[in-house]
Amino acid sequence: MNQTHKHAADKASLLDDLHLGSILFLTVLFWIGFVARVVLSPLMPTIERDLGLSHTDSGSLFLLISVGYFAGILGAGFLSSLLMHRRTIILSTIIVGLSLTGISLSDHIWSIRLWLVVLGFGAGLYLPSGIATITTLVQAKHWGKVLAIHEMAPNLGFITAPLLCEMLLSSVSWRWVLILLGVLSVCSGIAFSLFGRGGRFAGEPPGRRSVKVLVLEPSFWIMVVLFSLGVSGSLGIYTMLPLFLVTDHGYERNVANTFVALSRIPGIALVFMAGWAQDRFGSKRTLGLVFLLGGMITLFLGLSSGSLLVAMIFFQPWVAGCFFPAGFAALSSIGPPEIRSVSVSVTLPLSMLLGAGAAPTWIGFMGDKGSFGQGIAVVGGCIFCGAVISQFLRFWKEPSASIP
Repeated sequence: MNQTHKHAADKASLLDDLHLGSILFLTVLFWIGFVARVVLSPLMPTIERDLGLSHTDSGSLFLLISVGYFAGILGAGFLSSLLMHRRTIILSTIIVGLSLTGISLSDHIWSIRLWLVVLGFGAGLYLPSGIATITTLVQAKHWGKVLAIHEMAPNLGFITAPLLCEMLLSSVSWRWVLILLGVLSVCSGIAFSLFGRGGRFAGEPPGRRSVKVLVLEPSFWIMVVLFSLGVSGSLGIYTMLPLFLVTDHGYERNVANTFVALSRIPGIALVFMAGWAQDRFGSKRTLGLVFLLGGMITLFLGLSSGSLLVAMIFFQPWVAGCFFPAGFAALSSIGPPEIRSVSVSVTLPLSMLLGAGAAPTWIGFMGDKGSFGQGIAVVGGCIFCGAVISQFLRFWKEPSASIP
């Protein structure tokens, strides 16, 4: 009996140590911000038809979000040093909500473009402050557990965004979808200001010396290229996939969005397998294999049709998502320890700008030339080249691997 009570007490103590309620609250905020960035993907066939956009215009909208996101992440350290992390998180949700509402009320493409930059900026403010808040709420020995929970938000966002859009589009227009998501974002920020915990401390802007050391490190630029390829294979392809399926292959929008959503479900488990592969084989071998397979499958995704295309729709995100555990492990191993946090904060916005911005724009441009598939195939070829580029990485301290 005493042992049962002790087990229950230990379990309760663990839950207290994890601050599970606060972590889930922040995870919801992260999920809303991520869905706000990708929601245009399932809506794009409808938006493109409603506004009379070219495919290049459609792809460039994601570039504008990435430009804002780039500025948001880079400016988050400076802003949080003035406002504290808590207020920065709240500001992020408010900006995201207002910008979504602004997009929904805009009739001219240039006003939509402006609001998209603002949307990206607001979403970019969250992540540095969110991570900082989590790591001060929870003891270091539990960081792996709570960050794993927090990082479920993007994976769930990939799955839920198309499904939510299809559910809402059956009764309201795309503009109302954005308004409802914007209201949810603003309300979540208000709720966090009233009930959320943590973040009551100032951030620190990146130091000039750390940035200077980083940009002189060749492996940093290799990681920028690799992360750009990794992001293009995941977020870049995802944003244009519904439009590709509807335009090039004649899928109904609801069928295309359902396929895209379902294809992302196994990726949640495969990320953990990729983490095991990273620990077992090391960063270089894992990255080489991921880029090799990912490039080939993305190439086939662009060039195939029929049942093979359906298979590629499901296989492609499984392999693409496996990049990130090995990618972050490699990124944390370049340069001296004092520049590693800066390497993450600089590499991510640059890779988002290229992989989630330039790649969709390129695919849209090729769509206007007559073939989305060829644009996707070229992206696949670039990803394939990452298998070779990754072998030129040089680590400050080689990540541990079980095979010499």
